[in-house]
Amino acid sequence: MRNFIFVSPHFPDSYWKFCMALKSHGFNVLGIGDAPYNELPEQCKYALEEYYLCSFMDTFENEKRAVQYFRDKYGEIEYIESNNEYWLIKDARLRDVFGIKTSFNENDLAWKMQKCNQKEYFIRAGLKPARYIVTKDHDLLKEFASKVGFPIFAKPNVGVGAQGGKKIDNEIELIDFATSLPPEKEYIFEEYIKGELYSYDGVTNSQGKVIFNTCHYFATPTFDVVNSSTDDMYCCLPKIPDALLEAGRKSVEVFGLNRRLFHFEFFKLTEDHPYLGPKGTFVPLESNFRVAGAYTPDLIDFANSIDIYQLYADVMAYDENRQNMDLEKYYACSAHRRYMYKYLHSKEEIIEKYKNSLCFYGEFPYALRDDMGDSFFVAKFKSWEEVKEFDNFVRCKGGE
Repeated sequence: MRNFIFVSPHFPDSYWKFCMALKSHGFNVLGIGDAPYNELPEQCKYALEEYYLCSFMDTFENEKRAVQYFRDKYGEIEYIESNNEYWLIKDARLRDVFGIKTSFNENDLAWKMQKCNQKEYFIRAGLKPARYIVTKDHDLLKEFASKVGFPIFAKPNVGVGAQGGKKIDNEIELIDFATSLPPEKEYIFEEYIKGELYSYDGVTNSQGKVIFNTCHYFATPTFDVVNSSTDDMYCCLPKIPDALLEAGRKSVEVFGLNRRLFHFEFFKLTEDHPYLGPKGTFVPLESNFRVAGAYTPDLIDFANSIDIYQLYADVMAYDENRQNMDLEKYYACSAHRRYMYKYLHSKEEIIEKYKNSLCFYGEFPYALRDDMGDSFFVAKFKSWEEVKEFDNFVRCKGGE
Protein backbone atom coordinates (compact mmCIF):
# COMPACT_ATOMS: atom_id res chain seq x y z
CA MET A 1 0.00 0.00 0.00
CA ARG A 2 1.32 3.47 -0.93
CA ASN A 3 1.04 5.80 2.05
CA PHE A 4 0.30 9.50 1.55
CA ILE A 5 0.16 11.82 4.57
CA PHE A 6 -1.99 14.86 3.86
CA VAL A 7 -1.46 17.68 6.35
CA SER A 8 -4.51 19.77 7.26
CA PRO A 9 -6.99 17.94 4.99
CA HIS A 10 -9.89 19.95 6.40
CA PHE A 11 -8.60 23.45 5.53
CA PRO A 12 -9.23 25.07 3.16
CA ASP A 13 -12.56 23.31 3.33
CA SER A 14 -12.39 21.94 -0.22
CA TYR A 15 -9.06 20.16 0.26
CA TRP A 16 -10.74 16.90 1.15
CA LYS A 17 -11.11 16.63 -2.65
CA PHE A 18 -7.35 16.07 -2.92
CA CYS A 19 -7.65 13.27 -0.38
CA MET A 20 -10.61 11.73 -2.20
CA ALA A 21 -8.73 11.79 -5.50
CA LEU A 22 -5.65 10.20 -3.94
CA LYS A 23 -7.81 7.47 -2.39
CA SER A 24 -9.37 6.77 -5.78
CA HIS A 25 -5.84 6.33 -7.17
CA GLY A 26 -4.99 3.63 -4.64
CA PHE A 27 -3.23 5.66 -1.96
CA ASN A 28 -3.64 4.99 1.73
CA VAL A 29 -4.41 8.60 2.73
CA LEU A 30 -3.51 9.53 6.32
CA GLY A 31 -4.54 12.90 7.72
CA ILE A 32 -2.90 15.15 10.31
CA GLY A 33 -4.88 18.18 11.44
CA ASP A 34 -5.83 20.40 14.35
CA ALA A 35 -9.62 20.03 14.06
CA PRO A 36 -11.47 17.43 16.14
CA TYR A 37 -12.48 14.41 14.07
CA ASN A 38 -16.19 15.12 14.46
CA GLU A 39 -15.68 18.53 12.79
CA LEU A 40 -14.24 17.06 9.60
CA PRO A 41 -16.51 17.01 6.52
CA GLU A 42 -18.00 13.57 5.95
CA GLN A 43 -16.26 13.38 2.57
CA CYS A 44 -12.93 13.99 4.30
CA LYS A 45 -13.59 11.23 6.83
CA TYR A 46 -14.40 8.83 4.01
CA ALA A 47 -11.22 9.72 2.08
CA LEU A 48 -8.90 9.19 5.04
CA GLU A 49 -7.80 5.77 6.22
CA GLU A 50 -6.99 7.36 9.59
CA TYR A 51 -6.83 10.83 11.09
CA TYR A 52 -4.40 12.00 13.77
CA LEU A 53 -5.61 14.94 15.85
CA CYS A 54 -2.64 17.22 16.45
CA SER A 55 -4.14 20.01 18.54
CA PHE A 56 -0.93 22.07 18.63
CA MET A 57 0.42 21.73 15.11
CA ASP A 58 2.68 24.76 15.44
CA THR A 59 4.83 22.61 17.74
CA PHE A 60 6.92 20.56 15.34
CA GLU A 61 7.45 17.67 17.75
CA ASN A 62 3.71 17.04 17.76
CA GLU A 63 3.61 16.64 13.98
CA LYS A 64 6.71 14.48 14.08
CA ARG A 65 5.00 12.16 16.58
CA ALA A 66 2.01 11.90 14.28
CA VAL A 67 4.16 10.87 11.31
CA GLN A 68 6.07 8.37 13.44
CA TYR A 69 2.78 6.85 14.57
CA PHE A 70 1.62 6.44 10.98
CA ARG A 71 4.93 4.98 9.85
CA ASP A 72 4.99 2.47 12.72
CA LYS A 73 1.43 1.37 11.88
CA TYR A 74 1.34 1.50 8.07
CA GLY A 75 4.97 1.29 6.97
CA GLU A 76 7.08 3.66 4.88
CA ILE A 77 5.55 7.00 3.88
CA GLU A 78 5.84 7.96 0.19
CA TYR A 79 4.49 11.51 0.35
CA ILE A 80 3.92 14.23 2.94
CA GLU A 81 2.10 17.25 1.48
CA SER A 82 -0.42 19.92 2.45
CA ASN A 83 -0.59 22.13 -0.68
CA ASN A 84 -1.00 24.94 1.87
CA GLU A 85 1.48 27.83 2.12
CA TYR A 86 1.28 27.92 5.90
CA TRP A 87 2.59 24.35 6.27
CA LEU A 88 5.05 24.08 3.37
CA ILE A 89 8.23 24.48 5.41
CA LYS A 90 7.05 22.00 8.05
CA ASP A 91 6.05 19.54 5.33
CA ALA A 92 9.63 19.73 4.06
CA ARG A 93 11.10 19.40 7.56
CA LEU A 94 9.04 16.27 8.15
CA ARG A 95 10.24 14.82 4.86
CA ASP A 96 13.84 15.45 5.94
CA VAL A 97 13.34 13.77 9.32
CA PHE A 98 11.77 10.67 7.77
CA GLY A 99 13.97 10.44 4.68
CA ILE A 100 11.21 11.13 2.16
CA LYS A 101 12.67 12.27 -1.18
CA THR A 102 9.54 12.88 -3.26
CA SER A 103 9.61 16.68 -2.88
CA PHE A 104 11.58 19.64 -1.53
CA ASN A 105 13.89 19.30 1.44
CA GLU A 106 13.70 22.09 4.00
CA ASN A 107 16.84 24.01 3.05
CA ASP A 108 16.02 24.07 -0.66
CA LEU A 109 12.43 25.17 -0.05
CA ALA A 110 13.36 27.81 2.54
CA TRP A 111 15.88 29.29 0.08
CA LYS A 112 13.37 29.39 -2.78
CA MET A 113 10.63 30.92 -0.63
CA GLN A 114 12.67 34.08 0.05
CA LYS A 115 11.42 36.84 -2.25
CA CYS A 116 14.93 38.15 -2.94
CA ASN A 117 16.15 34.71 -4.04
CA GLN A 118 13.09 34.27 -6.24
CA LYS A 119 14.11 37.37 -8.15
CA GLU A 120 17.49 35.82 -8.88
CA TYR A 121 15.77 32.73 -10.27
CA PHE A 122 13.61 34.92 -12.50
CA ILE A 123 16.74 36.67 -13.78
CA ARG A 124 18.21 33.24 -14.53
CA ALA A 125 15.10 32.54 -16.59
CA GLY A 126 15.87 35.59 -18.72
CA LEU A 127 13.15 37.76 -17.14
CA LYS A 128 13.32 41.18 -15.52
CA PRO A 129 11.81 41.41 -12.04
CA ALA A 130 11.47 44.70 -10.20
CA ARG A 131 14.73 46.03 -8.78
CA TYR A 132 15.04 45.50 -5.04
CA ILE A 133 17.11 45.78 -1.89
CA VAL A 134 17.01 43.81 1.35
CA THR A 135 18.16 46.11 4.14
CA LYS A 136 17.02 48.39 6.95
CA ASP A 137 20.00 50.70 6.60
CA HIS A 138 18.69 54.23 6.05
CA ASP A 139 21.50 55.37 3.78
CA LEU A 140 21.24 52.31 1.54
CA LEU A 141 17.48 52.73 1.33
CA LYS A 142 17.83 56.40 0.35
CA GLU A 143 20.36 55.44 -2.31
CA PHE A 144 17.99 52.77 -3.64
CA ALA A 145 15.09 55.25 -3.72
CA SER A 146 17.15 57.76 -5.67
CA LYS A 147 17.82 55.04 -8.23
CA VAL A 148 14.31 53.65 -8.77
CA GLY A 149 12.12 56.55 -7.56
CA PHE A 150 8.92 56.51 -5.54
CA PRO A 151 6.62 54.85 -4.79
CA ILE A 152 8.46 51.86 -3.34
CA PHE A 153 6.79 48.68 -2.18
CA ALA A 154 7.96 46.92 0.98
CA LYS A 155 6.99 43.43 2.12
CA PRO A 156 8.36 40.59 4.26
CA ASN A 157 11.10 38.67 2.49
CA VAL A 158 9.23 35.51 3.43
CA GLY A 159 5.49 35.81 3.82
CA VAL A 160 2.03 34.68 2.82
CA GLY A 161 -0.24 36.83 0.68
CA ALA A 162 -0.15 40.61 1.09
CA GLN A 163 0.10 40.63 4.88
CA GLY A 164 2.72 43.10 6.09
CA GLY A 165 3.11 44.89 2.76
CA LYS A 166 3.23 48.68 2.43
CA LYS A 167 3.31 51.18 -0.40
CA ILE A 168 5.78 53.97 0.44
CA ASP A 169 5.41 57.34 -1.29
CA ASN A 170 8.33 59.45 -0.08
CA GLU A 171 11.61 59.45 1.82
CA ILE A 172 10.07 60.36 5.17
CA GLU A 173 7.68 57.41 4.97
CA LEU A 174 10.55 55.17 3.86
CA ILE A 175 12.75 55.95 6.84
CA ASP A 176 9.84 55.89 9.30
CA PHE A 177 8.78 52.48 8.03
CA ALA A 178 12.31 51.03 8.12
CA THR A 179 12.77 52.34 11.67
CA SER A 180 9.54 50.69 12.81
CA LEU A 181 10.45 47.21 11.59
CA PRO A 182 11.19 44.59 14.25
CA PRO A 183 14.85 43.49 14.22
CA GLU A 184 14.01 39.83 13.64
CA LYS A 185 11.84 40.54 10.56
CA GLU A 186 13.60 40.78 7.19
CA TYR A 187 11.97 43.02 4.58
CA ILE A 188 12.50 43.45 0.86
CA PHE A 189 12.04 46.89 -0.74
CA GLU A 190 11.34 47.01 -4.46
CA GLU A 191 10.36 49.48 -7.13
CA TYR A 192 6.61 49.89 -7.51
CA ILE A 193 5.06 48.36 -10.63
CA LYS A 194 2.00 49.78 -12.34
CA GLY A 195 0.31 46.80 -13.86
CA GLU A 196 -2.49 44.28 -13.97
CA LEU A 197 -2.07 41.17 -11.85
CA TYR A 198 -2.03 37.75 -13.53
CA SER A 199 -0.98 34.31 -12.40
CA TYR A 200 0.46 31.31 -14.21
CA ASP A 201 -0.73 28.09 -12.57
CA GLY A 202 -0.31 24.40 -13.18
CA VAL A 203 1.20 21.04 -12.31
CA THR A 204 4.60 19.48 -13.03
CA ASN A 205 5.69 15.84 -13.21
CA SER A 206 8.71 14.21 -11.54
CA GLN A 207 11.00 15.63 -14.24
CA GLY A 208 9.80 19.20 -13.68
CA LYS A 209 7.90 19.28 -16.97
CA VAL A 210 4.66 21.29 -17.01
CA ILE A 211 1.90 18.80 -17.82
CA PHE A 212 -1.00 21.16 -17.21
CA ASN A 213 -1.19 24.94 -17.12
CA THR A 214 -3.74 27.72 -16.91
CA CYS A 215 -3.85 31.35 -15.81
CA HIS A 216 -5.86 33.88 -13.81
CA TYR A 217 -6.58 37.58 -14.12
CA PHE A 218 -7.12 39.56 -10.90
CA ALA A 219 -9.22 42.71 -11.10
CA THR A 220 -7.59 44.12 -7.96
CA PRO A 221 -4.06 43.39 -6.65
CA THR A 222 -4.15 41.41 -3.40
CA PHE A 223 -2.40 44.20 -1.49
CA ASP A 224 -5.26 46.59 -2.24
CA VAL A 225 -7.87 43.99 -1.32
CA VAL A 226 -6.24 43.38 2.07
CA ASN A 227 -5.20 46.89 3.00
CA SER A 228 -8.15 48.82 1.61
CA SER A 229 -10.80 46.20 2.42
CA THR A 230 -12.06 46.33 -1.14
CA ASP A 231 -14.20 43.68 -2.75
CA ASP A 232 -12.69 41.77 -5.62
CA MET A 233 -13.08 39.59 -8.70
CA TYR A 234 -10.66 37.19 -10.33
CA CYS A 235 -11.08 34.97 -13.35
CA CYS A 236 -9.53 31.78 -14.69
CA LEU A 237 -9.07 32.39 -18.41
CA PRO A 238 -9.73 29.89 -21.22
CA LYS A 239 -6.43 30.79 -22.93
CA ILE A 240 -3.06 31.83 -21.55
CA PRO A 241 -1.61 34.94 -23.24
CA ASP A 242 1.41 33.87 -25.27
CA ALA A 243 3.85 36.17 -23.46
CA LEU A 244 2.64 34.94 -20.07
CA LEU A 245 2.91 31.31 -21.17
CA GLU A 246 6.52 31.84 -22.25
CA ALA A 247 7.48 33.69 -19.07
CA GLY A 248 5.68 31.16 -16.88
CA ARG A 249 7.26 28.10 -18.44
CA LYS A 250 10.74 29.60 -18.20
CA SER A 251 10.13 30.40 -14.53
CA VAL A 252 8.93 26.92 -13.63
CA GLU A 253 11.94 25.38 -15.35
CA VAL A 254 14.57 27.34 -13.39
CA PHE A 255 12.89 26.69 -10.03
CA GLY A 256 13.07 22.92 -10.52
CA LEU A 257 9.55 22.05 -9.42
CA ASN A 258 8.96 18.31 -9.37
CA ARG A 259 5.50 16.82 -8.79
CA ARG A 260 4.22 20.21 -7.69
CA LEU A 261 1.18 22.36 -8.04
CA PHE A 262 2.41 25.91 -8.63
CA HIS A 263 1.12 29.49 -8.65
CA PHE A 264 3.39 32.18 -10.15
CA GLU A 265 2.34 35.83 -10.08
CA PHE A 266 3.12 38.42 -12.75
CA PHE A 267 2.30 42.06 -13.39
CA LYS A 268 1.38 43.05 -16.94
CA LEU A 269 2.70 46.58 -17.39
CA THR A 270 -0.01 49.14 -18.11
CA GLU A 271 2.53 51.74 -19.28
CA ASP A 272 6.09 51.77 -20.61
CA HIS A 273 8.78 51.38 -17.97
CA PRO A 274 12.38 52.57 -18.57
CA TYR A 275 13.89 49.45 -16.96
CA LEU A 276 11.25 46.70 -17.00
CA GLY A 277 10.07 47.10 -20.57
CA PRO A 278 7.24 48.39 -22.77
CA LYS A 279 3.55 48.35 -21.94
CA GLY A 280 2.21 44.79 -22.06
CA THR A 281 5.39 43.18 -20.70
CA PHE A 282 4.83 40.46 -18.07
CA VAL A 283 7.03 41.18 -15.06
CA PRO A 284 7.56 38.31 -12.57
CA LEU A 285 6.41 39.09 -9.06
CA GLU A 286 6.76 35.94 -6.97
CA SER A 287 6.47 32.16 -7.02
CA ASN A 288 4.37 29.89 -4.83
CA PHE A 289 4.97 26.16 -4.67
CA ARG A 290 1.36 25.14 -4.15
CA VAL A 291 -2.00 25.74 -5.76
CA ALA A 292 -3.56 29.20 -5.42
CA GLY A 293 -5.64 29.55 -2.28
CA ALA A 294 -9.30 29.32 -1.31
CA TYR A 295 -11.54 27.81 -4.02
CA THR A 296 -9.18 28.46 -6.93
CA PRO A 297 -8.78 24.72 -7.71
CA ASP A 298 -12.52 24.60 -8.34
CA LEU A 299 -12.30 27.69 -10.52
CA ILE A 300 -9.62 25.90 -12.55
CA ASP A 301 -11.96 22.95 -12.96
CA PHE A 302 -14.87 25.05 -14.21
CA ALA A 303 -12.69 26.97 -16.69
CA ASN A 304 -10.89 23.95 -18.12
CA SER A 305 -13.59 21.27 -17.87
CA ILE A 306 -11.21 19.04 -15.90
CA ASP A 307 -10.76 17.78 -12.34
CA ILE A 308 -7.55 19.33 -10.97
CA TYR A 309 -7.79 17.14 -7.87
CA GLN A 310 -7.78 13.99 -10.00
CA LEU A 311 -5.02 15.44 -12.17
CA TYR A 312 -2.89 16.00 -9.06
CA ALA A 313 -3.50 12.39 -8.04
CA ASP A 314 -2.59 11.28 -11.59
CA VAL A 315 0.82 12.87 -11.13
CA MET A 316 1.35 11.43 -7.65
CA ALA A 317 0.32 7.93 -8.73
CA TYR A 318 1.38 7.66 -12.38
CA ASP A 319 3.59 10.71 -13.03
CA GLU A 320 1.36 11.84 -15.91
CA ASN A 321 -1.82 13.74 -16.75
CA ARG A 322 -4.68 11.34 -17.51
CA GLN A 323 -7.34 14.03 -17.88
CA ASN A 324 -9.12 14.76 -21.17
CA MET A 325 -7.67 18.12 -22.19
CA ASP A 326 -9.78 18.55 -25.33
CA LEU A 327 -13.02 19.63 -23.65
CA GLU A 328 -14.49 23.13 -24.01
CA LYS A 329 -12.91 25.92 -21.99
CA TYR A 330 -14.65 28.88 -20.31
CA TYR A 331 -14.08 32.06 -18.36
CA ALA A 332 -14.64 31.00 -14.75
CA CYS A 333 -14.82 33.95 -12.38
CA SER A 334 -15.24 34.49 -8.67
CA ALA A 335 -16.81 37.81 -7.62
CA HIS A 336 -16.52 38.72 -3.94
CA ARG A 337 -18.43 40.96 -1.55
CA ARG A 338 -17.80 42.47 1.87
CA TYR A 339 -20.52 42.89 4.46
CA MET A 340 -19.32 46.40 5.20
CA TYR A 341 -20.74 47.60 1.85
CA LYS A 342 -24.28 48.02 0.57
CA TYR A 343 -24.83 46.44 -2.82
CA LEU A 344 -27.44 47.28 -5.43
CA HIS A 345 -28.52 43.67 -5.99
CA SER A 346 -29.44 41.11 -3.37
CA LYS A 347 -28.08 37.60 -3.14
CA GLU A 348 -31.44 36.30 -4.33
CA GLU A 349 -31.41 38.57 -7.38
CA ILE A 350 -27.94 37.33 -8.33
CA ILE A 351 -29.00 33.71 -8.02
CA GLU A 352 -32.14 34.27 -10.08
CA LYS A 353 -30.45 36.25 -12.84
CA TYR A 354 -27.46 33.89 -13.18
CA LYS A 355 -29.03 30.56 -12.25
CA ASN A 356 -27.87 29.02 -15.52
CA SER A 357 -24.28 30.21 -15.11
CA LEU A 358 -23.60 29.97 -11.37
CA CYS A 359 -21.35 27.12 -10.33
CA PHE A 360 -21.56 27.69 -6.58
CA TYR A 361 -21.65 30.48 -4.00
CA GLY A 362 -21.22 30.94 -0.27
CA GLU A 363 -19.13 32.53 2.46
CA PHE A 364 -15.37 32.35 2.82
CA PRO A 365 -13.93 30.78 5.98
CA TYR A 366 -13.06 33.51 8.50
CA ALA A 367 -9.33 32.84 8.13
CA LEU A 368 -9.50 33.86 4.43
CA ARG A 369 -11.72 36.91 4.63
CA ASP A 370 -9.01 39.57 4.92
CA ASP A 371 -7.49 38.34 1.65
CA MET A 372 -10.67 37.38 -0.20
CA GLY A 373 -13.76 39.12 1.15
CA ASP A 374 -16.75 37.75 3.05
CA SER A 375 -18.91 36.06 0.41
CA PHE A 376 -18.44 34.89 -3.16
CA PHE A 377 -20.28 33.94 -6.33
CA VAL A 378 -18.56 31.67 -8.86
CA ALA A 379 -19.88 31.47 -12.42
CA LYS A 380 -18.60 30.50 -15.86
CA PHE A 381 -19.18 32.11 -19.23
CA LYS A 382 -18.11 31.87 -22.85
CA SER A 383 -17.12 35.53 -23.26
CA TRP A 384 -15.24 38.23 -21.38
CA GLU A 385 -18.16 40.62 -21.85
CA GLU A 386 -20.39 38.25 -19.88
CA VAL A 387 -17.79 38.15 -17.12
CA LYS A 388 -17.75 41.94 -16.86
CA GLU A 389 -21.53 42.12 -16.77
CA PHE A 390 -21.68 39.46 -14.04
CA ASP A 391 -18.99 41.14 -11.97
CA ASN A 392 -20.71 44.50 -12.23
CA PHE A 393 -24.05 42.99 -11.21
CA VAL A 394 -22.52 41.28 -8.15
CA ARG A 395 -20.30 44.14 -6.97
CA CYS A 396 -22.27 47.22 -7.99
CA LYS A 397 -22.64 49.41 -4.90
CA GLY A 398 -25.98 50.88 -3.89
CA GLY A 399 -29.08 49.71 -2.13
CA GLU A 400 -30.39 50.77 1.22
